[in-house]
Amino acid sequence: MELAELRRVYDQEGPFATVYLEGRSPAEDAGAQIRLRWDALRERLRADGAGDGVLERLDAELVSARSGEEQADGRVLVATESGVVLDAPWDAALGSGDDAHWTTLPELGAYVREKARAVRELVVIADQEGAHVRQEVIAEQHEPQEVDAEEVRGGAVEGVHKPRGGALSHKQNQRRADEAVLRNAKDVAEHVRDVGARFRPEVLVLAGEVQARTAIRRELPAESAPQVAETDRGGLDRGASDEALADELLRIAGDLSERRAADLADRFESGLAHQLAVQGDESVAHAAEMGAVDTLLLQDGAPASREAFLLRTCARTDSSAEVVRRELDDGVGALLRHPLTA
Repeated sequence: MELAELRRVYDQEGPFATVYLEGRSPAEDAGAQIRLRWDALRERLRADGAGDGVLERLDAELVSARSGEEQADGRVLVATESGVVLDAPWDAALGSGDDAHWTTLPELGAYVREKARAVRELVVIADQEGAHVRQEVIAEQHEPQEVDAEEVRGGAVEGVHKPRGGALSHKQNQRRADEAVLRNAKDVAEHVRDVGARFRPEVLVLAGEVQARTAIRRELPAESAPQVAETDRGGLDRGASDEALADELLRIAGDLSERRAADLADRFESGLAHQLAVQGDESVAHAAEMGAVDTLLLQDGAPASREAFLLRTCARTDSSAEVVRRELDDGVGALLRHPLTA
């Protein structure tokens, strides 16, 4: 995760109220349940010293009219006396519980960890006339979360279906059909490049008809090849299984997450050997204050003692954050931009 996304939060003057609401299944009384859950958190914040101003601002956000899926989605909010400075989805697993903090700095470790573990997939479900293009964010142990979706139809005038027939007429019609598929594939590939530049996916998943997705892949720039995955699951026809495609997207995300974790571990070990990595609260804090942290490494399941301070300091110096599945001194480490001077 790029911590610069949170700079506007850290630029506010505290103290801060940080509220986490876990996602729950949609229900008819979801609105009433949110109010009851918020009331309990509200009393906790008040007991910890939060004033009426910040509580009223959170009231306005959490008791506003919401319904259905929106009420069931998990959320994280950060507020000060001047207003709500963060209101974002938080797809925590059911059972992780609601939580609230009134602190000098916002408690965003859980939010950062989830975003750092999530995988962004651009999913292209193709047929010979175009494609359904979806932007998915997949957090660990969760169903894919669709951020956006678009239907893309190619601009070919000729039909893509190859009519039956014989001799020259058949060959001409077949050639025109092939050219139409190629024209449509070029249009889809162009759209995918544009969306990819904005969405910045970690992997591009091509699904749907074999001829269509093969044609689209050929039209993609060579630099995209390492982050392209193809699957036979799912499609645009009625018989295609959305569940099978969702399972495949989860598998692809899991594989990518494992490769990313292994790469981080290798980079960290190499960095330690060449003074380009540090670990432990004191060493990482010193590196962060020097602006030397390229990537803040948070140990999975082990919050660092000064995590809020480290996140704020690294956000102000355009660092990123990643979660690693290895033990770190004090639960924290860092990959450095340059060796630290004594």
